[in-house]
Amino acid sequence: MPIQDSAAWLAEYQKNLSRMRANAEAASASLSRVGGRAASPRGEVEVEVGPSGALTDLRLSPAARALEADALARLILATVHDAHRQAGAQVVDIMTDYVGDGPALQLVRDNLPVEAAPAAPRQEDDYFANPGIIS
Repeated sequence: MPIQDSAAWLAEYQKNLSRMRANAEAASASLSRVGGRAASPRGEVEVEVGPSGALTDLRLSPAARALEADALARLILATVHDAHRQAGAQVVDIMTDYVGDGPALQLVRDNLPVEAAPAAPRQEDDYFANPGIIS
């Protein structure tokens, strides 16, 4: 390879590295702003999750006090799952812009939190056999 070809190749390589670095920094900045907000259908519960999916805010309306503890717990979990879905959709949108639809994006999708099935309602007999936590 002649010296001119090597110099051109190196210049193009450095240009590509600079572009990849700028894209990675932009993706990182976008991902740091990811979050989700959700509210229960009747507004008893409102939640926010941050970029990592961690719960960052939880608000309970006065109507939440009327719910049984198990029903409130299920409602909180369902609302958090809704917020996680929103945050996950944002991550997929951001990463699609940077990596396109392909194996890298599939890796992102595969590593988003899996949705948990809602807990089955407890039967009255279950309560007496295993009362759980009473507060």
